[in-house]
Amino acid sequence: MLRKSFHPAAVQSRVVTPTDACWIFGYGSLIFRPAIPFVERRPARVRGWTRRFWQWSTDHRGQPWRPGRVVTLAPAPDDCCWGIAYRLEEGEAESVLAGLDVRECGGYVRMGIEIEMNGEAGAERAAGLTYQAWPGNRNYAGPAPIDEIASQVAAATGPSGTNADYVRDLDAALNTLGVADTHVAALVAKLGE
Repeated sequence: MLRKSFHPAAVQSRVVTPTDACWIFGYGSLIFRPAIPFVERRPARVRGWTRRFWQWSTDHRGQPWRPGRVVTLAPAPDDCCWGIAYRLEEGEAESVLAGLDVRECGGYVRMGIEIEMNGEAGAERAAGLTYQAWPGNRNYAGPAPIDEIASQVAAATGPSGTNADYVRDLDAALNTLGVADTHVAALVAKLGE
């Protein structure tokens, strides 16, 4: 649930075609550690998706013998997921995407998605890209009770740091955006017990 007001029906929307700009939607570590060059950064959301800690991390926030859990998008027809949209420089989009393909190689695939951003002219929709880990990929962890997820997160560390720090950094970044994500908040609460 978003604490800031955003009423797309109350403002005039315009569709931005994929040729206007290359937008990347980040909903996990791309929010708090983008590490990519971009020309614009805007709070954004995608409809029909929710953020869940249903993907193993064996390369960043865990090891193959003790994987961590990171977020992926899960279909949720009546929900939306808030994050950050990054507009890439036209001439750099291909190389940035190639770098993101390496960063997200742990079971994620690049997919097209419609992004909604609150801009100066009201709600804007843009065709964009994101990375999503579908069920059946080699690192798909799937749903689990929050206590089990918290136990796995608390025990995992990888080259990018502890899995618990990933969860806390994501929660802090979402709070800065004014976004209340109940799944992330529940995991933070369990890690604090």
